[in-house]
Amino acid sequence: MGIRLKFNIVLLLVFAAGMGVSAWVSHRLLQDNAKQEVLRNAGLMMEAALAIRGYTVKQVKPHLEPQLMETFLPQSVPAFAATETFNSLRATHPEFAYKEATLNPTNPRNRAVEWEADVVNSFRNNPALKEVTGERVTPTGGQLYLARPIQIKDPACLACHSVPAAAPASMLKLYGENNGFGWKHQEIIGAQVVSVPTDVPIKNANRAFTTFMSSLAAIFAVTFVVLNIMLSFMIIRPISRMSEAADKISTGDFDVPEFMDKGKDEISTLGTSFNRMRRSLQKAIKLLDK
Repeated sequence: MGIRLKFNIVLLLVFAAGMGVSAWVSHRLLQDNAKQEVLRNAGLMMEAALAIRGYTVKQVKPHLEPQLMETFLPQSVPAFAATETFNSLRATHPEFAYKEATLNPTNPRNRAVEWEADVVNSFRNNPALKEVTGERVTPTGGQLYLARPIQIKDPACLACHSVPAAAPASMLKLYGENNGFGWKHQEIIGAQVVSVPTDVPIKNANRAFTTFMSSLAAIFAVTFVVLNIMLSFMIIRPISRMSEAADKISTGDFDVPEFMDKGKDEISTLGTSFNRMRRSLQKAIKLLDK
C-alpha cells in the first residue's frame, strides 16, 4: 500500500467522522434556530394584534357608541378586529393562524377547543406565567404554537361582559344572553394563540442544512485535491526519484545525478543525506577496487 493511498484513506476517514459530527450538531442547531425564528415572528404578530386591539378600543369604538345602541357592530370589538385583520394577512402568509381562544366568549368562533382550554387554564392556574410555547400533533401534521394570556385589565370591558343587563341591547340581540358574561376584573379569560405547521421551520432548517453540508463537501473536495497535488510534488515524486536512484546505485550505477538542495525541509535534508551517502559509497568502492 503506497503512501498516497494510506494518506487518502486516513483523510477520508477523518473527513467522514468530521462530516458525521458536523451533520449531527448542525442539524440540531438549525432545527432549533428555525423554530425560534418562527416563534419570534409569531411574537411579532401577537404584538401587532395587541396594537390592533388598542387602536380599536381607543380610536374606533368611541366614534361608534351612538350607533352601537341601535345596531351592534362586531368590528368595534378588539378581538374581532384583530382576528379579521390576521385572517386577511393569511392571504399572503397562510402558514400562520391566529385565534383569541376564550373559555366563555361572546362570539362562538372564539371558543377554545380542548387543547386551547388547557393552555388557558395553565395561565389561570399560574398568573405569573406570561408565555407558553409548544408542539402538538394534528391530523394534518405537527403544529408549533405560541400563546399569551388575555386578561381583563381595563374595567371598561366589563360594561359588555359583566351581566346581560349591563350589555347593549343590540349585542344581546346578535349574540344572546348565554355567552360572554360573568367576566371579572383582572381575570384571565382566554389566550392569544398563534400557530404554524412544524414543517415550515423544518423546511427552512433542512434548506440551510443542505446548503451547509454541500458547502462543507465542496470545501473538502477542493482540500482533498490540493493536498494530493502537494503530496505528489513535495513528497511522492522526490521519494520516488530517491528510490529509483537507490536501485541504480545498488547495482553499481553511479551515473545518477545528485539531488539539488532547494530548501531546508525534511525532503531536502533527506536528499542531502542521500547525496553524502552516495559519495561515501562511491569512494569506498573505488578504494576496494584498488
